Amino acid sequence: MIPIPTKALFNPSQNKVRQSLTSKVQERPTVIIELDTPKHLDTDRFFENIAKLEKANVDAVTLADNSLATVRISNIAAASLIKQYYNIEPLVHITCRDRNLIGLQSHLLGLSLIGVNEILAITGDPSKVGHLPGATNVYDVNSKGLTELALRFNQGINTDGDALKKRTHFNIAGAFNPNVRKLDGAVKRLEKKIESGMSYFITQPVYSKEKIIEIYHATKHLNKPFFIGIMPIASYKNALFLHNEVQESRCQMKFYNNLKQLKMIKPKLVN
Repeated sequence: MIPIPTKALFNPSQNKVRQSLTSKVQERPTVIIELDTPKHLDTDRFFENIAKLEKANVDAVTLADNSLATVRISNIAAASLIKQYYNIEPLVHITCRDRNLIGLQSHLLGLSLIGVNEILAITGDPSKVGHLPGATNVYDVNSKGLTELALRFNQGINTDGDALKKRTHFNIAGAFNPNVRKLDGAVKRLEKKIESGMSYFITQPVYSKEKIIEIYHATKHLNKPFFIGIMPIASYKNALFLHNEVQESRCQMKFYNNLKQLKMIKPKLVN
């Protein structure tokens, strides 16, 4: 059983446009948490965690779209249940890897129908990153093309120029990886994303206050909100996986080496 509170039946026509994250962050500190949907059909723990985040007054929960090319429960299905039963905003990732132009437009229309307005447009990890041999990549558009598509929907028209009869209200986020050798090159890519219509950005995890300061000085001229990614490292094994397998989340070498040293001295401390 999905542990969801009993409320009135869902009525899409009752959906109201909530305050966007970009306007909310101008008024007060704003917190969003990423929570992956399960790889299986046991969703109890997932929705228990959603309830905890709601109780903690988290502003939004971001739902990845088969991240690392790994099959998970549809984030649009999870977002629909979150909208129905919880007072927390779902921020839905949309990858260009898995859907062609037809599928992307259908996906956007479905999100609008259930009242999801916060979306993260990403190109997506290639299928070879995952563990499904033979899975293909689509990439009819990249994240900037997807953003332009969503903005057309906000104007009430589709790619054919046909009227949608209503406008969507998408507030579009972009991804930013500051863990690169040349940050100025990454910032130039940000500028192009802003030109395409992205309103705010979520960074890959960073592991030092110095990096946060560096990001601030490199991006302050853009005049866009940045949500700094923070990923608690549970163990050396966890850090090793991130460092070797998730390129965008590589730990700074100083931090990584400190964890490695702690692992080496832990048996001595126990003894």
